[in-house]
Amino acid sequence: MSGFSGALQLTNLDDFITPSQECIKPVEIKKSKTGSKITIQEDGTYFESNNMGTQKLEKVEITLADCLACSGCITSAEGVLITQQSQEEVLRVLKENSKAKEENDENNIKIIVFTISQQSLLSLAKKFNLNPEQATKHLSGYLKLLGGDYVLDTRIADDLALLESREEFLRRYRDQKSFKLPMLASSCPGWVCYAEKTHGDLLIPYISTTRSPQQIMGVLVKQFLAQKLNVSAEKIYHITVMPCYDKKLEASREDFFNDVIESRDVDCVITSIEIEQMLASEGKILSEFEEKTFDWPWTCSQPETFVWSHESSGSGGYSDYIFKYAAKVLFNENVTQLNYKNLRNPDFREVILEKDGAVVLRFAIANGFRNIQNLVQKLKRGKSSYHYVEVMACPSGCLNGGAQIRPESNQPIRELTEELIKMYQNLPQAEPENENVKIIYDEFLGGNDSDKVQQLLHTSYHAVEKMSTALNIKW
Repeated sequence: MSGFSGALQLTNLDDFITPSQECIKPVEIKKSKTGSKITIQEDGTYFESNNMGTQKLEKVEITLADCLACSGCITSAEGVLITQQSQEEVLRVLKENSKAKEENDENNIKIIVFTISQQSLLSLAKKFNLNPEQATKHLSGYLKLLGGDYVLDTRIADDLALLESREEFLRRYRDQKSFKLPMLASSCPGWVCYAEKTHGDLLIPYISTTRSPQQIMGVLVKQFLAQKLNVSAEKIYHITVMPCYDKKLEASREDFFNDVIESRDVDCVITSIEIEQMLASEGKILSEFEEKTFDWPWTCSQPETFVWSHESSGSGGYSDYIFKYAAKVLFNENVTQLNYKNLRNPDFREVILEKDGAVVLRFAIANGFRNIQNLVQKLKRGKSSYHYVEVMACPSGCLNGGAQIRPESNQPIRELTEELIKMYQNLPQAEPENENVKIIYDEFLGGNDSDKVQQLLHTSYHAVEKMSTALNIKW
């Protein structure tokens, strides 16, 4: 896979992540009936020599499933060889689907669904000098020309993620004997993978069980949309466009393979950078493609716009939204403006609510692994006073995701990120409680309190036991 970003190991702490060298599948060595000698050349290639001659050994292709089962790396979505999560795979599927349509091969025709994250949309808009509304239309035109049948945004999944997160927080806050606080956001897969692999049993009880918008969208596409179209889930091929390579990791989790419908919620994840690369390979720019609107198959009431913001953080607005809601429901306080106080740096900041001279709510936003490490150390020592923390692996959050399009020429990445944040904050403000979401709860989920809500909109996490092998030894 091309274009992967740099990475973080605990031995050399930084804010982005790549695999460490203790990978469980470095090369494939086939057993031989005769004695063999393995040699490593200066360029890192492996050769096997025996009485039959000398042959070069092929490197094994590592899947995300392999990486998820290995505790050697902090995350595993960046820099490894992944065959099922790439732009090449998307183009292959689209080509095969086009051929099946030409041959009228009903058994092999798929319904291709693209889901576009808001952060990727803004990254592409900035790259091609378009306003966000124009970018949605040209991107939809491009993806439909490639063979997409539906191009969707994540609005309805973002709404559901916020609503479920706020209700989960209220349960935890009201029953602190049964639940640990702070509740930690779960929408960032890089952070979740780090927590599972390095501090599993310590951190997992704190992490929100609400699925990320990508995975909620996967459920809606593979089940609710399939139900509306009267097709089986396996007939739908679902591709998401995300700002983060670790979203590939998230989509590959076994937790998000549905055994009942025998289908993965998200079949393939590509990134903002990969869309840019696909366009560049054709010598095209986004504005060259015909304008087409995003699709809205959920309800009869299509929104006025497909570009919007949830609060102001650019990472989903979890801290802001839950804080305002909790202040109103728990303490009857109408909070409209949040005044965060920077702590160590602008990427670690907190906001409090005081009542009768006492702090009753203390929320924080912690972006980047340096700040995450500080938060984890507080939790280890029992020194954390937070009730909720919005945790994101990337500095500045999702708008600065590791797979967002890089700046032109010598523009500093921080300057580009600030421009994206400003663009995001100028978008129309979404209201998660709306008629469309109500229809999803009533028609598809069977009501807000049904077992189906817990089953389809929540998940669980698993501590990964540290492997004790010779490969783990750092000399």
